[in-house]
Amino acid sequence: MSVVLVVCVVVLGVAALLLVARISLGPTMLDRVVALDVLVAVVICGLALEAAVHRHTTTLPILVVLSLLGFVGSVSVARFSPGSDDVEAEGS
Repeated sequence: MSVVLVVCVVVLGVAALLLVARISLGPTMLDRVVALDVLVAVVICGLALEAAVHRHTTTLPILVVLSLLGFVGSVSVARFSPGSDDVEAEGS
């Protein structure tokens, strides 16, 4: 089990580092927001991994709040970001 744990931690760590690079170097604001949303998902996975390893459920409310935060953030960005459909509708 310890080998699987180490592999999971390494994969999540590399993903987090790459996402921080995308957040800082992203060419557009939408790229940064998507990377931030995926970073929240990686943090959720890390907390779930920690809860599974230590066999406790005290982090479950934190996981629920982070999931809702990620969902609301994604929906609000999708709602208020200008898309190609909005531009075509205005032009006609």
